[in-house]
Amino acid sequence: MQKNKGITDKILGGLYCCLRKCLFGILSVVPVPSHIAFIMDGNRRFEKKMNLAEGGGHRAGFLALLSIVRYCYELGVKYVSVYAFSIDNFRRNPKHVQYLMDLMREKIDELLEQESIINEYGVRLVFVGKLELLSEPVRAAMEKAMRVTAHNNQRVLIICVAYTSTDEIVHAVQESCKDKWNEVQSSKVANGSIARTDLSLNNNSIDLHFQDSNNSYLSAAKDCTSSVLEGVEGAKKHVSNYSEAEITTCNELVEITEESEYKENELPSVKLVDIEKNIYMAVAPDPDILIRTSGEVRLSNFLLWQTSICPLYSPTALWPEIGLRHLVWAVLNFQKHHSYLEKKKKQF
Repeated sequence: MQKNKGITDKILGGLYCCLRKCLFGILSVVPVPSHIAFIMDGNRRFEKKMNLAEGGGHRAGFLALLSIVRYCYELGVKYVSVYAFSIDNFRRNPKHVQYLMDLMREKIDELLEQESIINEYGVRLVFVGKLELLSEPVRAAMEKAMRVTAHNNQRVLIICVAYTSTDEIVHAVQESCKDKWNEVQSSKVANGSIARTDLSLNNNSIDLHFQDSNNSYLSAAKDCTSSVLEGVEGAKKHVSNYSEAEITTCNELVEITEESEYKENELPSVKLVDIEKNIYMAVAPDPDILIRTSGEVRLSNFLLWQTSICPLYSPTALWPEIGLRHLVWAVLNFQKHHSYLEKKKKQF
């Protein structure tokens, strides 16, 4: 009896897989999203609803994640992002947080198994967030996963851990400021300090020593300018008293001083491109669809920078209950408004 049941399950599973691929083939006739992001909400409510043991909701949520990621990759979506753990979640019961960290490490190891979806679809795993807040064993597991899958380039799974969008933006601004500061320092090194120069004009010695500091440099340059100009005026009256080399050097000093005054007012500024280069999610394009389960429409500090024109789909199903129908509905809605969304993107 059980043998017959197993054969029936295999036939039905194969038929379902075939129908799913046919459905995805039809959806692929028009543009499909390149990046779908998920807020996995409702694991604990599902646990209570189904009277599961502690942690049962999160384990069910992991299985739902594997299913929905498989569907996305079968459809042709290259990037999938999931909000796994917020920085704010550290405020929860320490015992519960520790359980989630242990579960996360266990599931990362499972993802790296030979038969897993990671190897089946050539997925590169990327963990983003303030990872230094995590324990050493969890960080080590994440680093190993990213190292092992770094050569995969067909699909990308981005897992946001110890993440909030506000922290991401602050991090990007800080890194951009550091880059600009290094740029200024490199520029100063490249230009170099102008060495001591002695000129004898009208039996007066003009002593210049440009320091490494912008302020000292500019001050010295300004003090020198008037002396140089006076020297030049004197040279006009007594040109026969000075060599051509001395007058040329004098003119060069005036040009250097004017250029330094001009560049001081041109301090490098942080631009949009600098922020986007240093943002955690620079590894992927902005999401085309954001799906949050359990019927909530809040973003909960997730991808605030990247979702200004991204449609939000909020099915009432809890995260462990998410299925193929929810994904298909979200994709159909995206395709329906695709031309409008593309126009809005071009305006930014």
